[in-house]
Amino acid sequence: MTMPRRRTKIVATLGPATDAPDILEDLVRAGVDVVRLNFSHGSSDDQEARVKTVRAVGRKVGRDVAIMGDLQGPKIRIEAFASGRIELEEGQEFVLDTAMDPHQGDQRRVGVAFPDLVGDVAPGDVLLLDDGKIVLGVESAGGTEIRCRVFNGGPLTDRKGVNKRGGGLSAPALTEKDREDIKLAAQLGYDFLSVSFARNAADIEEARELLRAAGGHGHIVAKIERAEAVANIDEIIDASDVIMVARGDLAVEVGYASMTGLQKSLIRNARSRNCVSITATQMLESMITQSSPTRAEVSDVANAVMDGTDAVMLSAETAVGNYPVQAVRTMGEVCVGAEKHENFRRAQNFRMDDAFDHVDEAIAMASIYIANHLEIEGIIALTESGATTLWMSRMRSDIPIYAFTRHVETLRRVMLYRGVYPQSFDVVHMESSAVHRNAFDLLIDEGVLSPGDFALFTSGDLEGIAGRTNTLQIIEVPAGDTA
Repeated sequence: MTMPRRRTKIVATLGPATDAPDILEDLVRAGVDVVRLNFSHGSSDDQEARVKTVRAVGRKVGRDVAIMGDLQGPKIRIEAFASGRIELEEGQEFVLDTAMDPHQGDQRRVGVAFPDLVGDVAPGDVLLLDDGKIVLGVESAGGTEIRCRVFNGGPLTDRKGVNKRGGGLSAPALTEKDREDIKLAAQLGYDFLSVSFARNAADIEEARELLRAAGGHGHIVAKIERAEAVANIDEIIDASDVIMVARGDLAVEVGYASMTGLQKSLIRNARSRNCVSITATQMLESMITQSSPTRAEVSDVANAVMDGTDAVMLSAETAVGNYPVQAVRTMGEVCVGAEKHENFRRAQNFRMDDAFDHVDEAIAMASIYIANHLEIEGIIALTESGATTLWMSRMRSDIPIYAFTRHVETLRRVMLYRGVYPQSFDVVHMESSAVHRNAFDLLIDEGVLSPGDFALFTSGDLEGIAGRTNTLQIIEVPAGDTA
């Protein structure tokens, strides 16, 4: 038998550092499962070109990675300074002016690209600029001006983000640009679509409706980066397919001291509600310029893995970093090391006391229970939509789950599910007597099953129809060519 595969998935952001086809190919070979394209940067032509390159590289490598589009959302930013940079001093007055010339900011005031900000703040509120590096206390707000006192000063440059401690800014989750980008995501066939600065379930449902209306099939990712999202987390998880713990803006709004515990609770809550989770932001930040990570970064990634996250994400490390391929390899090595931890391997049966709404959900639960109490080397799930494998993957177990499906959308979708590995397999056009044999042959050829191993099969009486998984079999992998 070969060594167990990495179970935690890797999302890598594409950008100028990955535009060369050979670099992208190296990323895929290094283990990237999902690539992220950020709508905040580049034109629609850039997006289309990267999608075509990803698909071409996938065909060449024989590993069809999934594509995630990340909507820009209503990021509230200051405008620009005439000099390009200022230095704020603690105690000085500084004014945010929504009516100011966007290019004439100076030492005393700067424009803001969100006119409603004045109505969202009151004396005593705290505003945080540039991911919390600059801290301003609001003294008054009226007309077009927010007069502040600098609590924490330092350098400030053009177009830095503005957050309010504790949340409460009224900017809607979807901008007009986002609505156009959703149409592009549908046109280009994105597998996942991330909604930035989501506040509630309605934001997620609106994005899904717009994507479906445009002909898109992708699953919806809710980026948790607002305090309001944390307050509404149960409804957001239930409305989403995936949540992303976007630790940058979220930490600014809720406070850095709260982030470790909040990250753990978000991942745990998502898993218990049959939702996928991604942990993101500055995971290997030093590898933008250095060829190896810090010890603190290694610990950060490992802890996210042991928290049970489905995926960990690289942002600037791969998009603009000097060592994109090495960053992916490092991330993979850390994940594998963390997955060996005893607490991670032990199954946690979240739903032992639950009643199930669907037969296939009950089959998924029974499969994991059996696999954890019998020497099962792998679970083979014949699936149309991937739902059975999603439910299986919510249980903590080190037994690999193989999603055998004929649908390319499902193959790409399960790339994000922890411990689930896609296999292209057209059971509809196969003699029923050959299904087990062909499935075993595929996994034997890959070196993940051997004759004499026990495997667990799940399937449905009506193959080709989603939601009809109703059969569970335990089969010994035979020698020779018969099953």
